Amino acid sequence: MATTTATIDIPAPAERVWQLIGGFDSLPDWLPYIPTSTLSEGGRVRSLANEEGGVIVERLEAFDNQARTYSYSILQAPFPVTGYRSTLTVHEVPGGQSRVEWSGTFTPAGASEEEAITLFHGIYAEGLAALKKTLDA
Repeated sequence: MATTTATIDIPAPAERVWQLIGGFDSLPDWLPYIPTSTLSEGGRVRSLANEEGGVIVERLEAFDNQARTYSYSILQAPFPVTGYRSTLTVHEVPGGQSRVEWSGTFTPAGASEEEAITLFHGIYAEGLAALKKTLDA
């Protein structure tokens, strides 16, 4: 099992950041490479389309609005991993700022552990940079 985590500090209150990213269907609002998201199964499953038209289907596994965190698993995706589970959390830090953490665990399948970690760390880091840019706008 491999794991990776990316974090970013954002000069915005945690509640404001959570309002943007806390909805399971909100990825298109802040993640440019995911232009569409469609919910099903009462909001517990999201079908995402990336810029190339690839489909990613994810299931909401845990949600805690008060703690500003949710976890999800991948049901279908073009990634070389199995057993994928990820968590997105917004932490409040002193001075009215926030720290956003995006982490994941997975088992590489068809790629080395290093390649899988590099792939997801890049996705998380680029996604968090896009989040910061969206909030700065």
